[in-house]
Amino acid sequence: MPAMSSEARAIALLALAAFVSASAFRICDPMLPQLAAEFGTSTGQAARVVTAFAVAYGVLQMFFGPVGDRYGKYRVVSVATVACALGSAGAVLAPSLDMLVLCRAVSGAAGAGIVPLSMAWIGDNVPYERRQATLARFLTGTILGMSAGQLAGGLFADTVGWRWAFAALVVGYLVVGVLLHLEVRRQRAAGFAQVDPNAVRQGFVGQARLVLGTPWARIVLATVFIEGLLVFGALAFAPSYLHERFDISLTAAGALVAVYAVGGLIYTVVAGRILKRLGERGLAVAGGLVLGVAFLSYLLGPVWMWSLLASVLAGFGYYLLHATLQTNATQMVPSARGTAVAWFASCLFMGQAAGVALAGAVVDEIGAAALFGGSAILLPLLGAFFARALKARPKPSTP
Repeated sequence: MPAMSSEARAIALLALAAFVSASAFRICDPMLPQLAAEFGTSTGQAARVVTAFAVAYGVLQMFFGPVGDRYGKYRVVSVATVACALGSAGAVLAPSLDMLVLCRAVSGAAGAGIVPLSMAWIGDNVPYERRQATLARFLTGTILGMSAGQLAGGLFADTVGWRWAFAALVVGYLVVGVLLHLEVRRQRAAGFAQVDPNAVRQGFVGQARLVLGTPWARIVLATVFIEGLLVFGALAFAPSYLHERFDISLTAAGALVAVYAVGGLIYTVVAGRILKRLGERGLAVAGGLVLGVAFLSYLLGPVWMWSLLASVLAGFGYYLLHATLQTNATQMVPSARGTAVAWFASCLFMGQAAGVALAGAVVDEIGAAALFGGSAILLPLLGAFFARALKARPKPSTP
């Protein structure tokens, strides 16, 4: 970029796009009981609106990664953001649960081009020595977006109705999309390169083979899939669980889980110091342990106030583990970074989709205790596994 001010502006706009995208992902969680009541189905069946978004989001990562490498990451993010508005507009008007699920899938498919390509753009344009701090700042958009989605979903469901939540998303997507388009025009006027010539030569299949042919990349991708399954499968049902167990409103339940963002923000503030003290392996182990304590707190807390602590711990523990995975993802295949990060995000959100589907079945057939207890046991084991894998990994390459 020609100047730091231009770089900062470009990254701030990407963070705004990530905010709206993350809001869309979590906005349905607290409204599941209302959707189930309106469409005459179970909460587990209503959760298809979450699963459809996550599946489409995850699958289309594999498409958007090479497209971003080939046609320009920033340009593709701007187009994807506007396309998300169309899916959300359809959700506003959806006459049935099946149509709502379809519209959510459209939004998820378009949204697949936002966060991973934003991360890859940062990887391309921010020097390695500043990249981790820059990614942490970018993460604030995602963290706050997830929190805002949880809160807004419950608030709209309890007041004017769930359809207005999607109307708010339409406005957000359109505003950010226009701002991103203007930034693309500024970059072109400044003569900033939009396309990676190596990506054009390699082609879509060649880039995918390069990523999947890297052993370390396969370990990172498998780990982030399981992480998404265990963390977000349980979190998707946390608002409904708190609503039913403690007889609190959907707004309150959504707000309690939204405190997750506080834990994430705490991570962004202390990330550098913790990394210096614990190292990457220590972060992975600590993240798994903190997540285990968080889900035990959801399960065993005697009063609803315990869920405040649980949510903060869940956010902090998740980013301890996930940021370690994410940093490795931006460097695991530097020559096809857009594709590599897209596969990383794809595996994360496919894990979330599988987790929500599995969690819905567990809640309907067994109960929430098995859901939260399972995550509490398995997440510390996952953190320990990745810490051990880090010890044996090849030395990261730098651009």
